[in-house]
Amino acid sequence: MKISGFTIIRNAVLNDYPAVEAITSILPVVDEMVVAIGKSDDATAELIAAIPSEKIRIVHTEWDLSKLPGGEVMAIETDKAFRSISSDSDWAFYIQCDEVVHEQFHNTIKTACQTYLNDQRVMGLVFGYVHFYGTYDYYGDSRRWYNREIRIIRNNHRISSFRDAQGFRIGGKRLPCKLIDAQIYHYGWVKSPELMDRKLRTLSTNWMGKAMKERLDNLDGVFNYDEFDSLERFSGTHPLVMHQRIAEKNWDVVIDPTAKRFTFKKRFLYWFEKWTGIRPFSFRNYTLIN
Repeated sequence: MKISGFTIIRNAVLNDYPAVEAITSILPVVDEMVVAIGKSDDATAELIAAIPSEKIRIVHTEWDLSKLPGGEVMAIETDKAFRSISSDSDWAFYIQCDEVVHEQFHNTIKTACQTYLNDQRVMGLVFGYVHFYGTYDYYGDSRRWYNREIRIIRNNHRISSFRDAQGFRIGGKRLPCKLIDAQIYHYGWVKSPELMDRKLRTLSTNWMGKAMKERLDNLDGVFNYDEFDSLERFSGTHPLVMHQRIAEKNWDVVIDPTAKRFTFKKRFLYWFEKWTGIRPFSFRNYTLIN
């Protein structure tokens, strides 16, 4: 069995993405790691090239920035990376560069790949998600955060990245997948208030559109982390590859996790999920196989 990892990245230094940590976190699971580096305005190429692993293979690309609105360029670049993996790989492990896999899940992931290797019904493996917010101490536990997504797919080039590269489809249809007992830790919303403001101003111009731009226009260079509906304090451990980054964090955000800001409907759905473990009416990029 052979597993290839793949990811895309551009301007990792300017936007302070944990790209090195993301890539490093899945190296023990994969046999090769394809990193598609878009032409950047910083030292992203040097940053990735300095990772000490012979598994890494860099592919240089140029993003079509006219396709930034809506995130279409992310899917285009993800497909480029996917199609650059070795033809003899059985599985392809996609990681975005603000996502990290805890080492406690490595054996589970490899076992799942082996278990479903010859079950051709299974086109992908679905992971749970933990979305950190503000600092490394809090995560979002409401429906505004997607709780599951595909991150391992068959090495089948009929599969392509979907919309803004959150998930995958085959011939426009959802992939039949198995849910595995492993999680992705998402750190995209953990930055200093100043850096988050700068990042979102760039994205709002190119990607997120009018609503985010209007929200940022009311701020003075410092992002307001108070605008959440529900957070919980994180009581687990972070991946080892994240420990240095966490130790070096130089900001603090005061968050009150007891504050819940819901409409009546969303409050009901929130507590229904807490009590039952079921999330009704949620969007899925996949179909789960029993």
